[in-house]
Amino acid sequence: MSHTLVIAELHEGKVRKSTLSAVSFARQVSQPFDVLVIGAGAAAAAAELTGFGAGKVLVADDASLANYICERFAPTVAALGKGYKVVVATASSFGKDLAPRVAAKLGAGYVADISGVTAEGGKLVYRRPVFAGNAYGSCTLATAIQVVTVRQSEFGAAEASGGASAVESVPVQPADAAAARVEFISLEGAKSERPDLGEARVIVSGGRALKEQFAQVLDPLANLLGAAVGASRAACDAGYAPAELQVGQTGRIVAPTLYVAVGISGAIQHLAGMKGSKTIVAINKDAEAPIFQVADYGLVADLFAAVPAMVSSLK
Repeated sequence: MSHTLVIAELHEGKVRKSTLSAVSFARQVSQPFDVLVIGAGAAAAAAELTGFGAGKVLVADDASLANYICERFAPTVAALGKGYKVVVATASSFGKDLAPRVAAKLGAGYVADISGVTAEGGKLVYRRPVFAGNAYGSCTLATAIQVVTVRQSEFGAAEASGGASAVESVPVQPADAAAARVEFISLEGAKSERPDLGEARVIVSGGRALKEQFAQVLDPLANLLGAAVGASRAACDAGYAPAELQVGQTGRIVAPTLYVAVGISGAIQHLAGMKGSKTIVAINKDAEAPIFQVADYGLVADLFAAVPAMVSSLK
């Protein structure tokens, strides 16, 4: 029997790339592991995960799961989770909502948003950030089943390993009674031709200093780099950028290959959301800005002159 069950996340009928961070975790702690693809259209999406080394790809496909409602998904996940030591999802909005209810149904210990895992004395030791990522704590769970969510910024997307995992259909369990009191109205997601913030290899992020010229300054640079656009909380709160672009402790946690911070001072809350980036470039006219403490490359300059000059050079 496999040690770990990975819960895949679907979006518009396809597996989200964030799922591959949970697969990376599973590879670290056990071989083989299984993957559960749950939702309407899961059978078609399951083929995307057969080449990642799972023992089995389990499919729970039913029309009642067309729209995500935790009270409908959790019973099926919990029923399957009884056969595993660890149940894991990525710490996305989906994972953070689903995992605690699954843990409660299983009577399992739950640790959220982990950044690392080691095996010590036959136990899994989970590492997770505290105090906005300024410190880290370690913990173990004493329950027979453990439920975990992993940070996408700390567990890189798993690469396909070849082979073809067996695909097996599993029954969908009846929804919790509470589901009758929950109605799905709509999902209003921002539509953009740019990469999703959580999955982008390059992010160009702006701060409040850009003011009303936020898009005018950043978009040409982002277009040239094929980048997603992010923002500090201050820029979002001031209305210069939409809330879905916020990077930080209370926004998106990201770890791209390249993160360009333009006019961002580097408050602790923002650093908590992006300091796992592989290469950080900072542009700020304040030489003492905290962002320079984590930057690999720093430019002390007026962003309104520096960014257009970068765009011109890149062209």
